[in-house]
Amino acid sequence: MKPEKFSAQYIKRLIDILSTIDHDQISRIIEKLIFVEKNKSRVYLMGNGGSSATASHMANDLGAGLRRRDVINLDVMSLADNTPVITAISNDIGYENIFYMQLVGLLKKEDLIIAISCSGNSINILKAVDYAKEVGSCIIAITGFDGGKLKNYADINFHVATNNNDYGLVEDTHMILDHIIYSYFIECFKKNEK
Repeated sequence: MKPEKFSAQYIKRLIDILSTIDHDQISRIIEKLIFVEKNKSRVYLMGNGGSSATASHMANDLGAGLRRRDVINLDVMSLADNTPVITAISNDIGYENIFYMQLVGLLKKEDLIIAISCSGNSINILKAVDYAKEVGSCIIAITGFDGGKLKNYADINFHVATNNNDYGLVEDTHMILDHIIYSYFIECFKKNEK
């Protein structure tokens, strides 16, 4: 297949996926972020691989990106960003604990968990989310494929239904979700308009 044909097909598939986005779930995510900011709670993001990069990007956009523009003051932390902590936990007690151990003793009921996973079956995410359920924190799942186990853990689920292994399309859509939320706050919630 020629690259231009593949490119056209990929873009068509992405457009088809975007046309099925559940806008109610986006609205619920935004409402929860506003609630967290008003309660001066914290948002914890987590993800592996490409989803780790999405978690970092979201932490940047929703945290410093909005704060420096005097839009909304969210306390946001990506649990995927501290390499020394992640490697120490992985080495000492196992990779399945990298997010869970960062939450133990810190996570509060009013805090928000945003768990990003294409498969929805990552053991380290499921362990952290299980702990968050015990604490009583709200869980937003951002998933792909069939949603995996994570889809069922979530209070709010933004799901991108695709074939297994359509990582690019799922991750593209997850990043678009981030930019929709970020752009919404920029457009509608500047502090002088609240």
